[in-house]
Amino acid sequence: MSGWHPAAVLFDLDGTLVDTYRLYLECYRRALAPYLGYPPRDNEIVSRRPSSERRFLEEWIGVEHTAACHAAMLEHYRALHGALGEGLYDGVREMLAALRAGGLRLGIVTGKGRTAWETTERALELGSFEVVVTDDDVRRPKPDPEGVLAALRALGVPAADALYVGDSAGDLRAGRSAGTRVAAALWPKTAPGERDAFVEEIRPLAPDWAFEHPADLTRALVRWC
Repeated sequence: MSGWHPAAVLFDLDGTLVDTYRLYLECYRRALAPYLGYPPRDNEIVSRRPSSERRFLEEWIGVEHTAACHAAMLEHYRALHGALGEGLYDGVREMLAALRAGGLRLGIVTGKGRTAWETTERALELGSFEVVVTDDDVRRPKPDPEGVLAALRALGVPAADALYVGDSAGDLRAGRSAGTRVAAALWPKTAPGERDAFVEEIRPLAPDWAFEHPADLTRALVRWC
């Protein structure tokens, strides 16, 4: 891939730029407990592979309860963000600064809702993104390419000149379907066996890059690094 430099880099948010794993597990647990009759265990939540707040809840408890459950989840998210949010992954802040300094246009395409995004943005001071597409802005969540395509339209950047970076197979499928190049973020995969399992899962998607660390992305994309 040497010699190719994107006009824009789009990122997934949770699990790619910020570590909200424990935060979301606890928020979902507390919000779902009144509807399920018990607080779901971590493995129950993780096995459903949540990628869109509202749709995740809807698929579990039904559309009639989703609005109220989602509102409760957001209240827990605001209240617990400081205690359970782990902040940016190591090297992400420096990576974003280098990409901006290198003249790349940056955006976010996330399954996070707008309210939760605003909570995280205020708390972590992520810096400026030219476009942020949240779960509230699309009809179909990832792996559908709708969000990535919306971000590209907002930027006025052709898909062939953009890169989408994420930590899940759904992210890579969304980018591929939108026509961008795609990169896998390996730096969040720190649990025993997690990295190898993820690499094997995404092998059929043939990502253009698999970055071990945010600095590796910077070196690949910014000419002066």
